[in-house]
Amino acid sequence: MQVKTINGTEVLIEGNGSETLLMLHGWPDTRALWEKQVEAFKPHFRCVRFTWPGFEPGAANVEHSLDTLIGLCEAVVREVSPDKPVILLVHDWGCLFGYHFAMRHPERVSRVVGVDIGDAGSRDFKKATTIPALLGIVGYQLWLAAAWRIGGGVGENMSRWLSRQMGVPTPPEQITVAKNYPYYSTWTGKYKAVRTFRPDCPMLFIYGTRKPFMFHSPQWAAWLDARPGSKAVAMDTDHWPMLRRPDEFNTLVLRWLLSHQSNEEKNASPAVL
Repeated sequence: MQVKTINGTEVLIEGNGSETLLMLHGWPDTRALWEKQVEAFKPHFRCVRFTWPGFEPGAANVEHSLDTLIGLCEAVVREVSPDKPVILLVHDWGCLFGYHFAMRHPERVSRVVGVDIGDAGSRDFKKATTIPALLGIVGYQLWLAAAWRIGGGVGENMSRWLSRQMGVPTPPEQITVAKNYPYYSTWTGKYKAVRTFRPDCPMLFIYGTRKPFMFHSPQWAAWLDARPGSKAVAMDTDHWPMLRRPDEFNTLVLRWLLSHQSNEEKNASPAVL
């Protein structure tokens, strides 16, 4: 394992292979979310991961701008893979930040694996989502935004209470109010530059079906399925398919990634059974 510090953030690099896989987590996780994926993928790829600013233990309760987070992605990619584009494996807020990095720097991304967040917030999404589901999404996001604004023990208790109601797999002691800043930034308009992701490169989209609401529209999934090399795949899980069914998830992702490798890259990777 290599450890680098880039823009003040500790970055872990593990594995072999000619391609780099950048793993971006979401709320309320850390880089530890991807442990089982690193074990499965590191014989084939260089697995790179970090914890977002504000999500690390003991982080201050401050906001981090969209430009700052996209800039961190850019700095990491330029440091760990200066001569070749990377593959993105992204989940939750990691989707939003990773998708926007890919939109700003399409030449730096060869493929995308997006997990559970698609075109949430788009016109198609709003049309396809029921009023109760939209109210549920608004409700939990505003709750976490309010918890961030209140801060302290009250804000932390609010965050942990909601995580229990949502069945979040993160241990309660690791859920801090500081991790809520993306919700606060979104609802106060600081992430107003957010756009719907329509990738130029091949994309695998994996989503859980056992949720009270989706984070993508059927139209967006159909658009992906119609694109050569891209597809949307449902799994019988909640919002965290990589944790709930890691073997199934890893096999699906690895087979798709290897199927899109060049002949030179395939020859450099061990076979998948």
